Amino acid sequence: MNIEFSVRLPTDAQSVPLMRGLLRQALEHLGVAESGIEEIVLALTEACANVVDHAGEAEEYQVDVSITDALCRISVLDEGQGFEFDQASHGSTRSPLEDRGRGLILMQALVDRLQFVQAEDGRHRVTLEKRLSPQPRLRLLAD
Repeated sequence: MNIEFSVRLPTDAQSVPLMRGLLRQALEHLGVAESGIEEIVLALTEACANVVDHAGEAEEYQVDVSITDALCRISVLDEGQGFEFDQASHGSTRSPLEDRGRGLILMQALVDRLQFVQAEDGRHRVTLEKRLSPQPRLRLLAD
C-alpha cells in the first residue's frame, strides 16, 4: 500500500506537532515498526523546526510525504535563505551537545539518506529517506 500527501503549513511552532501527528498516523496505518516511526517522526520534527527557526519572512512551508512498503520519503520545502550543508554539518566548531545545530546531526543519524538542495523554483528542499521494516506480527500457536 502507498500513501502520498502534501501539506502547506504556516511557518509557526504550532505547525510542527500537527505535521508530526499526520506522519505518525500514516506510518501506523501502514504497520511500520514503532522504532522506525519514532526515528522518522523525530527527523521530520527537526526539519520542520529548522524551517520555523530559519525561514525568515516566509509565511508558509510545504511538506511532501510518500510512503511505500519499503521506503518513507519526506521533502520539506521553504523559501528561506538556505545554507551550505557541508559547512554547517562538518565545518563547524560547535559541540554536538550545544543547543543550536544538533538538528542536522540528528537527521543524519536517523535517516538513511539526507539531502539539501535548492529546487528549480528557488525554494530550499531537505529530503529525508528511511527504509521501512514492517511491524512484527503476533503468531498464535495452536495447542
